[in-house]
Amino acid sequence: MSGTPVHGTWEPEPAARWEDAFLSGNGHHGALVFGDPDADRVIVTHHTLVRPDRDDGRRRPPALAAALPALQDRLLAGDTAAAEDFTDGRPLQWVRPFHPAFQLRLNRPPEGDTHAPYRRAVDFTTGETTATRAGWTSRVFVSRADDVIVQHVTAPHLTLDLSLDPGLPGAPAGLRIGHGAVLTPEGALLTLRARYPGSDLAYTGVTLAAVTGGTVKLVPPGVLVEGATEVLLLTRVHRHTGELDTVAESRALRDLLAAPHPAPYDDLLARHLARHRTAYDRVTLDLAADPAERALPGSALLAGAGGPALLERLFAAGRYHLLSASGLLPPRLTGLWTGDWNTAWSGAFTTNANLNLQTASAAAAALPEVTEAHAALVHRQLPDWRDNAREIFGARGAVAPSHTDGESGHTYHFSREYPLHLWTAGADWLLKPLLDHDETHGTPDPRTTAALAEVALFYEDFLQRTDDDGHLVVVPSYSPENRPGNASWGTLNAAMDLSAARHALRTAADHHPEHAERWRALAERLPAHRVNADGALAEWAWPGLADTYDHRHLSHLYGVWPLEEINPYDTPDLAEAARRALALRGAENDSAHGHLHHALVAARLRDGAGVAHALDRVLGGDYFHASLMSAHYPHRDVYNADAAHALPAVLVEMLVQSTPGRLVLLPALPASCPQGELRGVRTRFGASLDLTWTADGRASARLRPERTHRIELRTPSGAEPLDLAAGEDRVISVKAR
Repeated sequence: MSGTPVHGTWEPEPAARWEDAFLSGNGHHGALVFGDPDADRVIVTHHTLVRPDRDDGRRRPPALAAALPALQDRLLAGDTAAAEDFTDGRPLQWVRPFHPAFQLRLNRPPEGDTHAPYRRAVDFTTGETTATRAGWTSRVFVSRADDVIVQHVTAPHLTLDLSLDPGLPGAPAGLRIGHGAVLTPEGALLTLRARYPGSDLAYTGVTLAAVTGGTVKLVPPGVLVEGATEVLLLTRVHRHTGELDTVAESRALRDLLAAPHPAPYDDLLARHLARHRTAYDRVTLDLAADPAERALPGSALLAGAGGPALLERLFAAGRYHLLSASGLLPPRLTGLWTGDWNTAWSGAFTTNANLNLQTASAAAAALPEVTEAHAALVHRQLPDWRDNAREIFGARGAVAPSHTDGESGHTYHFSREYPLHLWTAGADWLLKPLLDHDETHGTPDPRTTAALAEVALFYEDFLQRTDDDGHLVVVPSYSPENRPGNASWGTLNAAMDLSAARHALRTAADHHPEHAERWRALAERLPAHRVNADGALAEWAWPGLADTYDHRHLSHLYGVWPLEEINPYDTPDLAEAARRALALRGAENDSAHGHLHHALVAARLRDGAGVAHALDRVLGGDYFHASLMSAHYPHRDVYNADAAHALPAVLVEMLVQSTPGRLVLLPALPASCPQGELRGVRTRFGASLDLTWTADGRASARLRPERTHRIELRTPSGAEPLDLAAGEDRVISVKAR
C-alpha cells in the first residue's frame, strides 16, 4: 500500500454555509463548526429536538379495519383504484420536524495578520474539529463519555463576544426566547430558553465558559471576554416541560472541570476517545491512493475526477458521520445535523428505504453502536406498531410506519399518492439489521426474537385471502413509493411484501419452535415471485400489473438485498431476472439513495460494472458538500445523509459478503480499485476478516473465527467448503479476478 490513508479532511478557508461546516456528534448532541477566526459559529443540535404542534387526534393510525374486507373484495375483483378511498379523509400530515437549537457565536475584533495561512480540519479518529490562523486556535468535539459539546479557543490576547443566538433560518416567529448570563468563578454561565409556540414544551441551552487570564463582563445577551489566553466552553441542550433546573445543570458542567483535572480539555478528550476512537478504528480501507491526492483538501478531491483517494476519504467520513449520528437514535435523513428549521421531509426517519440504507454497513463495518441506536428506535416504538396493526388491519402483531419523528411510531403520514399506511413490509425490513447484528455476534437478542413473533402474528391474521390457485394474496399491497403502470398505488402482491412475509414467518419459526410448523406452512402458501415479459423480476407478482421502471426506489429487490432469498448461487434464474430488473431501472429524479441502493443490489448480484456505474453517478454528480456530508439531489441540492452514510456499505459489499453459512470474496470489484486492503470487517458467521488484493490479480484473506463450523467459500474462481476453528486464524489465497 502507498502509506496510511487519511482519516480526516481539511479545508483552506472557513465554512461560509452551514452545509459546509465540519461535523461532530455523539448520537445525542451534534455540532456544526464553521471555524471562522473572527466570527466563529457552532450550531448546536440534539436528536430530541422536534417541533411540537397541536395534536387534534390525527397523529393516531386511521381506524380502517372494519372497511378492510370490502377493500380486499374490490381489489381481488379487479378494481385497480379501490385503495384510493381507503382512508379516513385526513390530509397528508408530516411528522414533527427536526430542527436546530441555536448557534454559539464567538465574535472577536480582527487582529494580527488576517491574511495569515488558515486551516480547518476534522479528525475522524477523534471526532475533533480544529481551526487555526496565526496564534488563534479553536478545537471542538462532542463527548461520547460526558455528553457535552466541548470547545477550546486559545490566542495570545483573546477578546471574544460570546452569545447563544436562536436566530437560525426558518425559526418560527412565535418562538419565545429567554436569555440568561451570570458571572461564575470560572468565568460565566450563559443560558437560552426557547418555548415553542402554543406548547408547554421548551428547550434550554446551557454554556459554561471557563476563562483563563483577562476579564469577563456581562454584555447582554452574552458576555465579553478581554485579554484572555484561553476559553473553554461546555454546552448542553435539554428539551423539557416546565422549567429546567439550570443551577443543577451548571453544577454538573462545573463538575467536569473540577480537580484532579489539571488540563480539563485534554482530560475530557481522553475520556471521549476511549469510546469514539475504539469504535472508529475497528475497520479501515486502503485503496493505495496517490499520497499527493491524499494530501488534498476535501473540496479539491471532490472537484477532481474521483479515484481511490476520494473513495478512501468518503469511506472514512461515512463511518465517522454514521457513528457520530448514532446513540440515542440512529441517523435521521440529515444525520444528527441541520442549520435550518425548514428541514426537508421534516428531517424524519424515513423507514421505507433511507434509514436501512444509511445503517447498512453497521454489522459488517463493525459499528454495533449504530445497530444499538437502531434497536432503541424499534423497540421503543413497538407499542405504536401494535396500534397500527390493530387499527388499520384489525390484526394482532406489529406494523411499522414509513415515517417517524423518533417519538411516535404511529402511521399517520399517508395520502392518495403516497398510501404509506398500506405498507406491511416495514417491520421485517427494520428488524433485518438487528438480525444481522445478532448473527455477527452470535447472541440472539430476546427483544428482537419477540418482535419477530409479533410480525409473524400479524401475517397470521392478515394473510386470509387466496387466489384461484390457492396461494395467499397480500391485499392490499404497496411497493414504496411506486405504482404499476396500469393501476393505482395500493394493489396486490408487491414483491417486497412477499419477500418480507416469507422472511418474517420463516425467521420467526426458527426462533419460536412452538409456532414453527404453523408459520412455516403459512410461508409456503405465499406465491413465488413473477418474471415479466421483459425477463425481469416483476415489482408486483399479480398477473396483468405492468412494471414502472423509471423510479428511485428498488423495493422489489428486497429479496436480493438485504435478504438472501434471491442470489446467484441458490436461485440463479431469479438472480438473472433480478439483474434484468436492475438494468431496466431508471434513476427518475437522481435521488442519491436510489443510486446507492442500486449499487448494493448490483454487488449482491456480482455485477462489478453496475456497482461502478452507480458510484460514478454519485461521485460525478456533485452530491457532497465540503463537510463530506451529502445531498439528496445532484449539485448539492437538499442536505441529506443517505449517500454519505450508505457509501461505506457499498464499498464493503463489493469486497466482502457473508451469511451465517457463506463467505463471498471480491464479488463485484470495480476496475477503478485495482488494489487495496480492507481490515477488520465482521462476518455473519462470527469471524473478523482482513482482505488484501493486488493489481496483478492476487488476493489474500485472513479470517479470525470466534465460532467453529463449516462454511461455503465463494471467490471469483469458484466455490469450496471451508472449515473454521474458533481461535485459529485461517489465511486464504485466491485470485482477485
